[in-house]
Amino acid sequence: MLDILIAIVNENLNKTLQDVQVLATALASLVKKGTELNTSAQERAASLFATLSSFLLRMDLNATEVFATANIIVEGISNMLDYCPSKITSDGLLGALYNIQSAMLVFMELNEDSSIIRKTHVKVFVRRVLPAVLYTGSVNITNCTCITFSLPQLPTTILPSDKPVDVRMLNLDVNPFCWKVGWDISRFIGYLSLTTKEGSVIPVENLSKDIQIVFPRFAGEQVNTTILDLGNFSTTVIDIPSANSTLVLKMMPSKVPLPFKVLLGYNDYPTETNYVAATEMPQQGATQEEKYTWLLHPEDLKGNTGVHYLVVRPIVGPGIKSINASLSITPITTSCQFWNKSLLDWSKSGCRVGANTTHLETQCLCNHLTFFGNSFFVTPNLVDPSRTAELFATFADNPVVVCFVVALFLAYLLVLVWARRKDIQDTVKVKVTELEDNDPMDEYRYLLSVCTGHRIGASTSSQVTVTLLGTEGHSEPHHLTDSKKRVFERGAVDMFLLTTPFSLGDLQGIRLWHNNSGSHSAWYVGNVMVQDLQTEEKWHFLCNSWLSVDIDDCSLDKIFPAATEMDLKRFSNLFFTKTTKDFNDGHLWISVISRPPSSHFTRVQRVSCCFSLLLCTMLTSIMFYGIPKDPSDQVMDLGSFEFTWQQFMIGVQSSLIMFPVNILIVSIFRFTRPREFSCCQRKKKKKNTQDSSATTDMTSRVSLDVIIKDITRIAHSLSKTMKSNVACKEIKFVPEQENDVNAILSVLKDLITQNNTASENIETETQPQLSDSSAYPASAEGVIQKNRNKSQYLYRQLCRIDSELSQLGPSGFPNPHSYKQALQQVQSMKELLEDQLVASNRGVPDEPTNKTASPSDSTDGDGGEKKRTCCHGGLPWWFIFFGWLLVIATSVVSGYFTMLYGLKFGKPRSISWLVSMVISFFQSVLLIQPLKVLCFAIFFALVIKKVDEEDFQNVQFERNHRNIGEQMFVRYGSVYEPPPLADVEKMRRNRMLEQKAFALIKEILIYMGFLWMLLLVAHGQRDPNAFYLNTHIKQSFCGNAPATMAIQDVFNWAKTSLLSNLFGQYPGFITDGNSKLLGNARLRQLRVKKNSCQIAGPMLKMVPGCSAPYSWEAEDMGSYGPGWNTSVGNNTSASISSPWTYQTHSQLRAYPVWGELALYRGGGFSVELGPDLQTATSTLDYLFNNMWFDVYTRAIFVEFTVYNANVNLLCIVTLLLESPAVGAFQLNSEMQSVHLYLPGDGLHICIMTAEIIYMLFILYYMFNQGKLMKQQRWLYFKNKWNLLELSIILLSWSAVAAFIQRTLITNRDIAYYQNHNDKFVSFYQTGTSESLFQYLMAFLVLLATVKLWHLLRLNPKMNMITAALQRAWTSISGLLLIIVIMLLAYSIACNAIYGWNLSSYKTFMDALMTLIGLQIGIFNYDEVLASNPVLGGLLIGSCIVFVTFVVLNLLLSVILMAFNQEQKYHKPSEEEEIVDLMLMKIYSLFGIKRKHAKDTQESDVSGGCGLAQNNSRNILSTSPGANIFQMSDKYVNL
Repeated sequence: MLDILIAIVNENLNKTLQDVQVLATALASLVKKGTELNTSAQERAASLFATLSSFLLRMDLNATEVFATANIIVEGISNMLDYCPSKITSDGLLGALYNIQSAMLVFMELNEDSSIIRKTHVKVFVRRVLPAVLYTGSVNITNCTCITFSLPQLPTTILPSDKPVDVRMLNLDVNPFCWKVGWDISRFIGYLSLTTKEGSVIPVENLSKDIQIVFPRFAGEQVNTTILDLGNFSTTVIDIPSANSTLVLKMMPSKVPLPFKVLLGYNDYPTETNYVAATEMPQQGATQEEKYTWLLHPEDLKGNTGVHYLVVRPIVGPGIKSINASLSITPITTSCQFWNKSLLDWSKSGCRVGANTTHLETQCLCNHLTFFGNSFFVTPNLVDPSRTAELFATFADNPVVVCFVVALFLAYLLVLVWARRKDIQDTVKVKVTELEDNDPMDEYRYLLSVCTGHRIGASTSSQVTVTLLGTEGHSEPHHLTDSKKRVFERGAVDMFLLTTPFSLGDLQGIRLWHNNSGSHSAWYVGNVMVQDLQTEEKWHFLCNSWLSVDIDDCSLDKIFPAATEMDLKRFSNLFFTKTTKDFNDGHLWISVISRPPSSHFTRVQRVSCCFSLLLCTMLTSIMFYGIPKDPSDQVMDLGSFEFTWQQFMIGVQSSLIMFPVNILIVSIFRFTRPREFSCCQRKKKKKNTQDSSATTDMTSRVSLDVIIKDITRIAHSLSKTMKSNVACKEIKFVPEQENDVNAILSVLKDLITQNNTASENIETETQPQLSDSSAYPASAEGVIQKNRNKSQYLYRQLCRIDSELSQLGPSGFPNPHSYKQALQQVQSMKELLEDQLVASNRGVPDEPTNKTASPSDSTDGDGGEKKRTCCHGGLPWWFIFFGWLLVIATSVVSGYFTMLYGLKFGKPRSISWLVSMVISFFQSVLLIQPLKVLCFAIFFALVIKKVDEEDFQNVQFERNHRNIGEQMFVRYGSVYEPPPLADVEKMRRNRMLEQKAFALIKEILIYMGFLWMLLLVAHGQRDPNAFYLNTHIKQSFCGNAPATMAIQDVFNWAKTSLLSNLFGQYPGFITDGNSKLLGNARLRQLRVKKNSCQIAGPMLKMVPGCSAPYSWEAEDMGSYGPGWNTSVGNNTSASISSPWTYQTHSQLRAYPVWGELALYRGGGFSVELGPDLQTATSTLDYLFNNMWFDVYTRAIFVEFTVYNANVNLLCIVTLLLESPAVGAFQLNSEMQSVHLYLPGDGLHICIMTAEIIYMLFILYYMFNQGKLMKQQRWLYFKNKWNLLELSIILLSWSAVAAFIQRTLITNRDIAYYQNHNDKFVSFYQTGTSESLFQYLMAFLVLLATVKLWHLLRLNPKMNMITAALQRAWTSISGLLLIIVIMLLAYSIACNAIYGWNLSSYKTFMDALMTLIGLQIGIFNYDEVLASNPVLGGLLIGSCIVFVTFVVLNLLLSVILMAFNQEQKYHKPSEEEEIVDLMLMKIYSLFGIKRKHAKDTQESDVSGGCGLAQNNSRNILSTSPGANIFQMSDKYVNL
C-alpha cells in the first residue's frame, strides 16, 4: 500500500489540493499502527510526508485550505511518533513540520493571534509579531500542558526592533531523537526558532541573559518530603541516580528566619572536614523560596551517584544548646539538555537548572535556541534506618503498616501451629500398609497405590475389596483397610502391600467393590497404580468412576482394565494429572492446604516460605510505590493490556530483589533430604529381633494340624496356578484324607510333578526362541524366569514344612512310621525341585532355618529382585538450617524496612499502598498463578506428553507382625464377596428414598426462606399510612361534594372545596399544612364536537342540535379563542398553553384514564391554576366568565401531586367529573401513593437485603427448572406444578423489570420537577409503574402461597384431597360450566330489567357481581322487591333455587362421593414412605424406639441405572489363554 502511494506521488508532481488531502489521509491511516511497518517503510512514509508538506508551499491555496491539509499531515506525523523513529525518519518528520509552519506563516498577518494545530503528540505554533510584542509575554500554547519559553531583550544586532519576526514553536510529547541512546529524556520536547518574513533563520546563541524554559513535570509524581526536627543534628538520605543530574533541595523551615548549615556526604555521614558539599541557609534571593533552595549541579556533586547523606545543623547563638524548630526538605533530581545538531547528540552546555524548579515544573536557563529537553529518573523510595526511633515515634499518627506487619507475624505463628499439627498427621498417611489378610507364607509382593478423586463426596466409609487379575492367575480378594488411619479420603493417596504365592503375570485388570456401608458410602476412585516389587514393573488403571448405588451407572462392583501407553498420554489424563500435581505441590500458597503427604517439603516450611515471600513482596512494592509513570516511555500495546518500559524495569528490579532469595529458600526446603540414621543397621537390628521372636513363637505353635493346613494351602495355591496354564483337575480330599498328612503330601507331590513336566515342556518350546535373537527372546526368558521363581517358592515352602516336621518330631504323629513317611515325601519333593533348579542353572537356594520372611523386609538375596535403597540424592540434611536462617533473615529485614517505609509515607499514603498491595496479592494468588498452572498443564499435555512416575522408594512399610507359623487368615464375611443383587436393589431403594426425603426437606426449608423473603419484599414496598393519606385527601376534596352536579355546581365546588383545600393556611401546602403541593394544579377537560349525534326524524324541528356521549371519535380536538370562538381560533395563532387550544397527551405528559363511563384520552384543553389562591381564583373566574365549561364538556380532570414528608409518601391525585351527556356531573377520585425516597433506617437495609436474597432464590429456581426442562423436554409443560414454578419465575423477572422502570421514571419525574417547579408536574406514569409493580407482587404472593399445597403433599390427607379432586374433575368441570351458563343468563336478564333503575345492575358486570354476591349471602333484597315485587321475587327466587340449592349442592355431592371412593381405594404414595423414613431417622436420632410400618411393595426406583452384579466367587475363572474380559453375562460388566 505504501509503495502504491509513493508511485502515485511520483507519477504526477502537479497535484491538486484534493489529491494531496486524499493521499495525506490514506498515509495517516496507513501509519496509524506503526508497529506493523518496518524501518524501511517508516523512512519512506516520513519522506512521503515531507513531499506532501512541500506541496503546500508550491500550490495556490487560501489560509483555510492550508490549515485543513496541514491538520491531516500533522495527524499522520503524530501517529508515526507512537514508535521510536530512526534518524532518517526523524529528519523527514521534522522537515515536514517545518514546511507546514512555513505554509501557515504565508497567510499570517502582523500581531495576529497565533495559529495552532493540536494533535496527540504534536502541537504546532506559529505567529508573526514585532519584537516588542515578543518581549512582553511568554511563548506558549494556551490550555495545554506544554513547554513555555520566555525570551529576554535580544540585541538589535540579532533582532532589529522595527522588523517583524516569525515565531515557530513545536511541542512534542515524545522524543523524536530516541534513536540516540544513552540519555533519559522525559516526555516533553520543545523547539523554538525565530525567522524573518522571508523564512531565513535568525541565529540566537551566546546570549548574555538566559532564555527561561519551563518544562511541566509528570502529573501525579510522588513528592518525597522529609520533615526534620532541628532540636539536634538531623539527617536524611538522598539518592542521586545519574552523574548528569542536578540536585534541587527545597527547604521550608517552620519559622523564618532560621539559619542553619547543610552538609552533604557520599556513602557516609558528612562531617565538618569530610563532605561533598556544604552551605549555609538562607541564601541570597528575591523570595523566601529562593533563599531556602540549594542547587547542586553535577560539578558540585563531583560526579558521584547513589546514596548521599544530608546533615542539617542549626546555627544558634552562644549558650543555646538546641532550638525548637523543624525543617521540611523536598529533594528533586533533574537536568536540562539541548539537541546539538552538529554533534547529533544531547548536550547540557549552555543550559542549567534554575532555582524556581519545583516538583511540578522544571526551570531551565539556556543562552541559545534549539530543541530542548529535561530528564528525571525512576528511583526507589529511600528510608534512613538511623531514623528508626524518630519514625516509630510517629506510630500513634500512622499505625497502619506497623499494625499490619505485626498482625502478619502473629497470624504466621498461629498458622505455624496448625501446620505443625497437620505435618504430624501426614506422617501416618505416607506409610505403606501391609494388609492384614495377607497370607504370612505368601512371598510375592505387589504395591497398590489407590488415589481417591477430588470430586465432592468422593471419600467413602465403606469397606473396599480388591482383586488383581493377571495372565498367570488372579489374587484372592483383599480388604483394603488400615486400623491406624482413615483410608480413601477425598484427594488422598493410600498405599497397600498385597502378597500372593506366585507371580500373577502381566496384570490385565483390577476388580474393585465395596459393601456400601457407613454414613457416606459412595466412592469416587481416581486411579490405581500397581507395582511388582520384584520386577519393578508398574501397571496403571485409570478408573475415574463412581462405585455407588445412586450415581453414574449405579454399580458397586467394577473391573478396570490396565491402561495402555496411549491411554496414559491422552490429553485429559495428562492435563488432569499435571494440574492436580501442580496445584497440590507446585502452587506455594494452595499447597499449604493440599500438600501431598509424601513430600519432604512440609507444611511448616511452606507456610514459612509464603510468609517470607509475602514480606519480600511487600518490601519491593513499597519501595517503588508512588513512583510516577513516565509518559514519554514507549507504550507496549498487547490488545487491551498496555505497559511501559518503566513499568517493565520496575518489575525486573523487583524480581531481581525478591525472587532469587525466595527461590533459593524453596529449593533448599524442597530438595534437602530428611535426616536418617543408618538404614541398613536399623533393618538388621529389627530383623534380628524379629527372627528371634519368630523362632520362639514357631516352636511353641507347631502342631500336626498346623502342618496339615500349611501343606493343604500350598497344594491349593499350586493347583490354582496350574489351572491357568495346564489342564489340571481341582484337588478334592475325601474325609479320610483331610487329617492324613501323608495323603495330602502325596497329592502335593503329584501336583509338583505335573508342574515340573509342564515347565520342562515350556522350556523346550522356548529354547529355539532363545537361540534366535529376533524371536521374542525377552518374553520367552520371562516365562522361564516365572517358572524358576515358582520352583524356588515351592522349595522354600517345603524347607519350612521340613523344619516344622523336625521340630514336631515323632511324638506329634499317630505312629513313628507315619512321621518317617512324611519326612521321606518332603525330602523326595525337595530333591525333585533341586534337580529342576540345577537343570535351569540356578543352583539350589540355601535352606531357611526358622527364618521369618516378612513382605516388608529387604529383598536382598531374592532372585530377580533389585535392592531398594533407603536414601536418595539431594542436599544434605543439615542444609535445612541454611533455609531457616534465610527465612528468618528475609522475614525480619523485610518486615522491619516495610514498617519504616510505612511510617515515612504517612497514614493516607500507607492506606492507599496497603489496599493496592492486598488487591495485587489476591489477584496474583487467586488468578494469575492458577492461570499459569493451567497454561503450563495444557502445554505439558499437548507438547511434552510425558507421564510423571511416582517415587515410592522412600516410603515406610507399616508391618503386620504375624509370623509364618501362625494360622492362615480365613476369609469370611460379606466384605470378601460382592453384594448380592437383591441387597444392592434394596440399598438402592433405601438410598433413593433417603435422597428424596432430604431433598424434600431441603425443598421445604428453601421455599420457606423464599416465601419469607417474598413477603418481606412485598410488604416492605407498601406503607399502611398510604391508606390514611388517601382517605384524608379524598375526604377533604370530595367529602362535601354532591352526588351529581350541574355546570354551575362544578364552579361552586371548584371555588370552595377545591381551592380552600388546595391552598391551605401554609403557603405551598394543602389542607392543614402536612402535604406539600408539588408544582401547580391543573384543570383538563375533554369535549365532544357539536352535532356529533343524530336526532330522531320527528324531533328535528323541536331540537336544533345534540352532542353525543364521550367517545374517541366524537372528541373535539380543535383550537379556539376565548368563549370557544371558532373565528378567532382559525384566524389567530393561539398559544399552546392556552386553555382554548387542544393539546395532545405528549404535550401534557398525560396518559389515558379509565373512568366510570369511558376510557378518556390523555390530551385535552388544560389550564394551570397557579401557585397561590389569588391566581387560582382569578383563573377560575376567567374560565367561568368565558364559558370554559359548557354543554359539550364530558369530563373534567383536576390533577395535582402532593408529598407528605411525615410519612415519606408521594400522592398523585386525580379528581374526575364525568358527564353521560345528560347535563349532570359525577365526582370520582383516584389516589396513588408512592414511596418517593427510600428511608435510610434499618428496615430499609433489611428490605434491600431481602430483595438481594430473593433474586438469589430466583436464580436458584431458574437453574433447577432449567435442568428439569432439559431432562423432561416437552413433558415438562404437562405438569401443572412445573407451570406454576415457571409462572413464579416469569412474574419475578417481570417485577424486577417493573421495579427498575419505576425507579427510572421516578428519577425522571423528580428531575423534571426540580427544573420546572413552577409548572404542573405529572407523576401519573410514576403511579402507574408503582401500581404495576404492586399488582405483580400481589400475584407473586398468590402463586407462591398456592405452591404450599404442593409442598404439603407429605400429609396423607392432603394427598387424599388432591386425589379426590382429580378423580371427580370430569364431573366438577361439567357442573362448573352449568353454573357459569346460569349466572350469565340471570345476569343478562337482571341487567335488562333493572339496569335503568338500580345502580347494582346498571351494567352487565355489575349485574354479574351482584348475583355472585347472592350466592354467598351478600344481597339487597329490598331494592329488588321495591322495584318490582312479583317479577323480582320470581327472578331472584328461581336463581336461588336452581343455582344455589340444586347445582351447588350437586357440586358438593360429587366432591364428597369422590372423597369417599378415594378413602376406600387409596394407595399409599411414595411420599408416605418418605415420611415414614423421615420419622424413623428422627426417632433414631433421639434414641426413641418406633414400631416399623408394614413393608411396602418393592418397585423399580429408577430405570436409568442398570446393575449387573455377580454373586459367585468364581468370576475370575477363565479358560487357558483366554482374555479375562471375555466373560459371560453373569459376570460383572465393565
